[in-house]
Amino acid sequence: MAKTSKKVLTRRRRKNHIRKSIVGTVERPRVSVFRSAKHIYAQLIIDESDAGAVTIGAVSSISKELGLTNGGNVEAAQKVGQKLVEVAKKQNINKVVFDRNGFLYHGRVKALAEAIRQGGLLN
Repeated sequence: MAKTSKKVLTRRRRKNHIRKSIVGTVERPRVSVFRSAKHIYAQLIIDESDAGAVTIGAVSSISKELGLTNGGNVEAAQKVGQKLVEVAKKQNINKVVFDRNGFLYHGRVKALAEAIRQGGLLN
């Protein structure tokens, strides 16, 4: 039986601490970010719905329409953020809550947040 690494456990602890205070509503959906070694993913989530948490939009660096050759760098994160802003604007969403999902606010996560901020969704 494999043990879970300390790195993963520390991220889970940070994630749980963050999620206690961040909730996605219909007016301000939550932008959840996941970062792997090769790609970055972002979702718009409404937590306060009758069916539980509902994903209303998602963008990732795997997407062919972004035309990325490498999905694991800051440039890819910026493009994913810009595409997420487009998806949100199509659904008449003007503000979001950023959930870094336990990842440190640095590098790709920061680049994605800055791209969303430049799009006018984050203050």
